[in-house]
Amino acid sequence: MEQSAGMSLERPFSWKGFFFQWEWILFLVFILIHVVMASLSPYYLNFSNLVDTTMTFLDKAFIVLPMAYVIIMGEIDISVGSTVALSAVVMGLLHQAGMPMPAAMLCCLVVAAACGFLNGYILVKFPELAPMIVTLSTMIIYRGIALILLEDQAVGKFPLWFEYLGWEYFGPIPFMLFAFLVCALIFGLVLHKTTFGRQVYGIGSNRMACVFSGVPVDRVRVIVYTLTGLMAGVTALFLTSRMGSTRPNVAQGYELDVIAMVVLGGISTAGGKGRLIGAVLAVFTFGYLRFGLGLRNVSAQAIMIIIGLLLIVAVAIPNVRGMIGRYLTKRKNSA
Repeated sequence: MEQSAGMSLERPFSWKGFFFQWEWILFLVFILIHVVMASLSPYYLNFSNLVDTTMTFLDKAFIVLPMAYVIIMGEIDISVGSTVALSAVVMGLLHQAGMPMPAAMLCCLVVAAACGFLNGYILVKFPELAPMIVTLSTMIIYRGIALILLEDQAVGKFPLWFEYLGWEYFGPIPFMLFAFLVCALIFGLVLHKTTFGRQVYGIGSNRMACVFSGVPVDRVRVIVYTLTGLMAGVTALFLTSRMGSTRPNVAQGYELDVIAMVVLGGISTAGGKGRLIGAVLAVFTFGYLRFGLGLRNVSAQAIMIIIGLLLIVAVAIPNVRGMIGRYLTKRKNSA
């Protein structure tokens, strides 16, 4: 249908709408955290400390990137922490058995990607199963296999060069920070600038419509879950490098932290909404909030309460904005 004269199908640009996006609100929260923490501790606003502390929280941030895809699809994966543990344990045991470290690292990534692929394959073959149930089951299975392989022991004695991943610098910034920014750029471009990214959004908005439109829904889902597993393997590499050893109980609770970051980033758990930049901002918001509170010797339990309250606010604000918008529209129409 041709566009009528004088009519525009594009929505007019609104500065108000632009600056009231959740990502801008989260950015203001991020700045506010820096202001508050700087006032609470004279040691906070130190560039070297702010850069170096990223090495303490960015390992799990690699999983945030594909988890954003999963949640945009309207699904969830709570097996990522166990995937980290299993892939790290396999890498450690293979190296201990004499395999060269580069090959063991590659096996770590392959095992993690296989774990993610299995999640996606089960969900595609048994569509009546909920992602929560499937990934809860595989979370237990993957952690259980890691415990069987290594029991309560630790494995280490990695080459000195392996420490580069977790502790060394690429120019003036930590290598982990550089690697995360590169991965975030790639995931962001794929999500927002490619057909694959549009398919991810479409599946989250209306899966059945995508099926009838010819979108390869099952293939996209399997790819996304495989990517999630693969990035859990990347996390295993950085975490093991930073710790110098690995155990079956590593990365416990990672899945909750990762999901919390994605939700705080403004990505809707209902699917089909959100942008990756919000999730990336949430990673640094969480990380620096913990860092600043740690400088004030705030207990871990109190930090969890503060983060929980922040999540409630993050979920509530869009709903409150929607209620206000509907109220104002109703008043305008009734006037």
